Amino acid sequence: MFVCICNGITDGDIRQALSEGATSVRDLHRELGVGNCCGKCTRTARDVLREHQSLSEGAYQLAYEAC
Repeated sequence: MFVCICNGITDGDIRQALSEGATSVRDLHRELGVGNCCGKCTRTARDVLREHQSLSEGAYQLAYEAC
């Protein structure tokens, strides 16, 4: 789905940037241009970021419990 119409950024683009080390909306702004024009995409980008962080924490928790 498109998150930022102004710059043509999708949720997949955001997830890719997060997988490559982005950790904040500021990182997403710097790397992809999120929030660069009208700023309406910032809330959705933050939601994708939080979802990614939750999934990452869950994976870490499962790996820790397996040890």
